[in-house]
Amino acid sequence: MRTSVNFFSHNIKLAGVLYIPDDFDASKRAGVVVCHPAGGVKEQTAGRYAEELSKKGFVTLTFDAARQGESEGEPRGLEDPFHRAEDIRSAVSYLSAKSYVDENNIGILGVCTGGSYVSYTAQTDRRMKAIATVSAVDPAGELLQDPDMRDFLLNQAGVLRNLEAAGEGIFQTHVNPGTRQEAESYPPRSMFRECYDYYVDGIGKHDRSTGWGLLQYDVLAHFRPFEHMEWIAPHPLLMIVGTEADTRYFSDDAVQSAGENAEIFEIEGASHMDLYYKDQYVSQAVEKLALFYTANLKAETGDSI
Repeated sequence: MRTSVNFFSHNIKLAGVLYIPDDFDASKRAGVVVCHPAGGVKEQTAGRYAEELSKKGFVTLTFDAARQGESEGEPRGLEDPFHRAEDIRSAVSYLSAKSYVDENNIGILGVCTGGSYVSYTAQTDRRMKAIATVSAVDPAGELLQDPDMRDFLLNQAGVLRNLEAAGEGIFQTHVNPGTRQEAESYPPRSMFRECYDYYVDGIGKHDRSTGWGLLQYDVLAHFRPFEHMEWIAPHPLLMIVGTEADTRYFSDDAVQSAGENAEIFEIEGASHMDLYYKDQYVSQAVEKLALFYTANLKAETGDSI
């Protein structure tokens, strides 16, 4: 059963979708919060994973981040990693308050940049008992790793703030390729080329999705999502990657930093974006996630899920 819901994150109303298993009964179920990529919306890959996991017996919740999609907040499209963390905490609070959800058995899943947000948040929010990611990406690590580019973008951030203060408007910094020609300048299976194919001119296209959204690089530069992965222990961590993903090194490094509680799961032949929507890869990811959550989230009643 699919139900539209609302909850608040620092007084901003968020729009979500709650998925309840078709075989739902009176027993408490384990819950999973699913977080969308940067600039994504709940109707895209996060919704796909939430729905598939509900078919496996979990109560799942996905939602639009503050200032994005159907959620409220200004400026529209802003991608703030620290507020995204608060959104995730608020989603866990909302799910834990449901009478049919075992508040002591809630898991978290993040896709792409959502994977960095859930990793960061789970380091200090101990309510998240099983943490998983799909094609995780550190946005600061991806966009600011080159020192010259970092200096340029940080200098630009100040200029844009001054222009905004002078009443010149909000300036959106685009990350996704803006044209097909620009997209094709990237290698065929790179994340940035496939982002265009998914968000701009493909199956993931959605009126409320910006692809990446408004970025404030002077804020983003302070975001270190994988710095304390060892803090997640003893809770288990699963990071799913495609063997052909150009972003897989983020997950490899994060799992190594996390320690013995962490596992990397490779899906042969999949690229970064393949795990968003291609059935032959998503099905493998969902099966692994279902096993992971079933093993690590036990309903309060002891009933099998």
